[in-house]
Amino acid sequence: MAASMPTPVSASAANDHVLPVESHEQLQLSSEDRQRITERTKWVLDSPDPPGFPQEFLGSFRNAVFCRKNKKLSSSQPPLACFASFLPSVFPILNWARDYKVSMFKNDLLSGLTLASLCIPQSIGYAALAQLKPQYGLYTSVVPPLIYSTMGTSRELAIGPVAVVSLLISAMVSKVVNPITDPVSYNKLVFTVTFFTGTFQALFGLFRLGFLVDFLSQAAIVGFMAGAAIVIGLQQLKGLLGISHFTTKTDVISVLISVAKSLHTSWYPQNFILGCSFLIFILITRFIGKRNRKLFWLPAIAPLVSVILSTLIVYLTRADEHGIKIIKHFKGGLNPSSVNEVQFNSPHLREAVKIGLVCAIIALTEAVAVGRSFATIKGYNMDGNKEMIAMGFMNIAGSMSSCYVATGSFSRTAVNFSAGCQTAVSNIVMAITVLISLQLLTGLLYFTPIAILASIILSALPGLINYSEAYHIWKVDKLDFLACAGAFFGVLFASVEIGLMVAVAVSFAKIILNALRPRVEELGRLPGTDIFCEVDQYPVAHAVPGILIIRLNSGLLCFTNANPLRDRILNWVTEENGKEDTKSPISGIILDMSSVTNIDYAGILALEETNKKLLSGGIKLAIASPRWQVIHKLKVAKFVDKVGRDCIFLTVCEAVDSFVGSKFTGPGNC
Repeated sequence: MAASMPTPVSASAANDHVLPVESHEQLQLSSEDRQRITERTKWVLDSPDPPGFPQEFLGSFRNAVFCRKNKKLSSSQPPLACFASFLPSVFPILNWARDYKVSMFKNDLLSGLTLASLCIPQSIGYAALAQLKPQYGLYTSVVPPLIYSTMGTSRELAIGPVAVVSLLISAMVSKVVNPITDPVSYNKLVFTVTFFTGTFQALFGLFRLGFLVDFLSQAAIVGFMAGAAIVIGLQQLKGLLGISHFTTKTDVISVLISVAKSLHTSWYPQNFILGCSFLIFILITRFIGKRNRKLFWLPAIAPLVSVILSTLIVYLTRADEHGIKIIKHFKGGLNPSSVNEVQFNSPHLREAVKIGLVCAIIALTEAVAVGRSFATIKGYNMDGNKEMIAMGFMNIAGSMSSCYVATGSFSRTAVNFSAGCQTAVSNIVMAITVLISLQLLTGLLYFTPIAILASIILSALPGLINYSEAYHIWKVDKLDFLACAGAFFGVLFASVEIGLMVAVAVSFAKIILNALRPRVEELGRLPGTDIFCEVDQYPVAHAVPGILIIRLNSGLLCFTNANPLRDRILNWVTEENGKEDTKSPISGIILDMSSVTNIDYAGILALEETNKKLLSGGIKLAIASPRWQVIHKLKVAKFVDKVGRDCIFLTVCEAVDSFVGSKFTGPGNC
C-alpha cells in the first residue's frame, strides 16, 4: 500500500509555489505557444495504430528471407521473375559472383590451400575429441563449408569442426549412449543432434529469434570458453601420455584422478616426448608468425608439417611397436549418406533435441561473434539472420552426409583473413582440398601419432582464454563477472551443462532484477537550456519548483514492475510534501516515458491508480514523450480520456511550460 497522500493545496497556494520567482505575466504562455503545444499533442494522440503481432511476425519472416529491395515485388510480375529476384536473397553468392575477378581467385586459392593445411590435422583431432572416428572430422570440413559459401554473408569465416562444440558433443551425447560399447548408436545420435542443431539455427534466422542466443551474455561466453579450454586441454592428456583407459567425465577432479591412476599402471613416456616436442614447434612458429605478419603461413602449415614429420618418424622407426599410439586405418572417400541414421523414432529423441538446442546456441554465438569482428575490420555488413539460416541449412545437410555440428572457427578464420581471402571461395577451395585428401591421402595417415593430434588441439586452446576481457568485465560490472565466473567454475568442476546452466541462470537473474527494480530518476532543467536531465548525474540541473519530473528508466512497464513504480512515485510525493523546509509543495507530476517502449494491462492499471491517488491529493499528472506502442495502448484502454487529452505532451519541456504557464489551479484543468 502506498503512503497516505498529502492534503490538497489551495489554488492560490499552488500558484504561489509554481511561480516562485518570475511574475505571472512573464510566465503566461502566449496564444501562439498554446497553439503550438496543442498541435504537437495532436501529433502524439493522432498517430496511426502500430502494427499488430501478426503483422510484425510476418514482417520479420519477410525481412529475414527476402532482400529489402525485393520486398515490394509487383504482383504483375511473372512467377519466374519473382523466383529469380528471390534467389539472390537466399544465395548471396549470386550477388557477388557476377563481379568476381581472376585476381580475387588468386588470393582465395592461396587462402583456401593455407586453410586446408590447418584444417586437415585439426579436423582429425576434433573428431577424436568428439569421440568419433577421424574421417567424420574431415567429412565435416567438406559439405558444410560448400553450403555456407553459397548462403553465408561473411567473406572470411572458415567453417568446420571446432573444439568447444566437439567437447559439447562428447560430454553430452556420451551420457546418453556410450561411444565405446555402442559406437553405432553413438554415431546415429550425433547425426540426429546435428540435424536438430541445424533446425534450431534455421528457425532462429527465419523468425528473427536471434535474441535467444543473447541470453548467453558475452561475459558468460568468456567464462564458458575459458573453462572449456582447460577441460579440453585436460582431455588431451589421454593422447599426450598414451593412456589406454581414461574417464568419460569432463570435470577437472575426475580427469586428474584418472591421470594419477594411469601413471601408476600403463603409460608410455615416448608419446609425451613426441607430443611435447611438436607442441613446442607449433608454438614457436605461432610466435614467429605474430612477430612477422608476412610469415602468416608458417603457423598455418605448422600442424600439417607436424603430422607429416611425426608420421614419417613413426613409420621409419616402427615406434608404434614400442608404445607410440597411432591412428591406424580410417575410411576415406566421399561423404557417405547418413539419411537413414538420423533417428526420429529413437528413445533418445528428447535428449537429442535438448543437446541440439545447446549446440545451436553455442555454435551460433561463436560463429556470429567471429564473423562480425572480421566484417568490421573489412568494413562491410554481415547479416546475422542470414548467417543463422546458412548455418542451419549447412548443418541439416551435414547431418545427412556423415558430418557432425560445424560452425565458424576463430583460429582458422584468422588464418583465412591473414592469407588475404577475398570471398567465401576460400571455403570452397578448402573443402575441395580436404575432399581430395579423403580420396588419396587417408592411407598415408595410418602411422600418425595420436599424441600429435593432442598437441595440435593444445596449441589452439590459448586463443579461447581471454584474460584481458575477463579483467575488463570485473572492472565494469561485478554481476556480469559473476556470470563469467559461474560459467568458468561450473564447466571446470561440474560439467559443461552445469556451467551453461549457471551462466544462463545468472544472466536471467540480472534481467529479472533490473525488470523488478528499474531506476526512477528525478529530472531537472540544465541552466540556459530546454534540456531536462537526471539531477543525480548533473548536479547543475535544477528542479522546477512545485513540479516533480520523473523518468521511468525501464523499457517495459508491466506486471513485474508496475506496482513498485506506483508505490515509489506516491511515496516520493509524500516525502517531498512532508519536508518541513519545503517552500513549494508538489502540485504537478510529469512522467517522462521516453524510455518505456511498451506497456501491458497491469502497467495501465498502475497508472490509473496513480492518477486517482494524485488527484485526490490535488496533484496533476501528465505524460510526456510516450512511445508508439505505449500511447496506442493508453488510448485503447481509455486512459487518455481519464487523464485528459491536454495532459499528454510530446516533450518534457512542453509539459513544464504548460504546467507553469497555465497558472495551474488544481485537477480541474486536466
